[in-house]
Amino acid sequence: MINKDYVIQVLNELYPNAFCELIYHNHYELLVAIMLSAQTTDKAVNKVTPILFSNYPTIESLSNANFADVLPIIKKIGLANSKTKNIIQMAQMLEEKYQGKIPCTKEELIKLPGVGTKTANVYLAVGLGVNAFAVDTHVLRVANRLGISKSDNPLQVEKDLMSFFADENWIRLHHQFIFFGRYHCKAKNPVCDACKFNEYCHR
Repeated sequence: MINKDYVIQVLNELYPNAFCELIYHNHYELLVAIMLSAQTTDKAVNKVTPILFSNYPTIESLSNANFADVLPIIKKIGLANSKTKNIIQMAQMLEEKYQGKIPCTKEELIKLPGVGTKTANVYLAVGLGVNAFAVDTHVLRVANRLGISKSDNPLQVEKDLMSFFADENWIRLHHQFIFFGRYHCKAKNPVCDACKFNEYCHR
């Protein structure tokens, strides 16, 4: 089993300033951007959100939006139809049940349309600084290759990562795992020759 302190050391050396690459200016924009980022790139999301938020700058305005008006704005990103439906219904639920405020617990967040565990964890960690370890495809791949988890189930991988690392490291490591998976330990053509985890890799 790879040593957790070694993982932290290497990732701190590689990506000391890893961060969320979604562009947002408030909690509302962050939540919507995270929802839109599922199965697509942050760069793709960042291209459509300026127009989206210009037209719908608040939760209330999005809750009153028409599907036919929102879809063309985000149609270039994956799953645009379902994402359009979800962000509008999410805003409507916030207006109807939460007085237009975004809840601050995972239990309440995952009740919102289109908000799953990963989205809730990213929102809590990035937006509120709550210790959470969100698992996307990059995090899952890296966790498996490092032997920290053997599961393909994101919820199980999340549990494995949280039990392996101390909670004060979760937020930073979440971003570092994403950077490492996105730019180094890629799904195709990973940079294995220059990898300090080579001897531990389960690829």
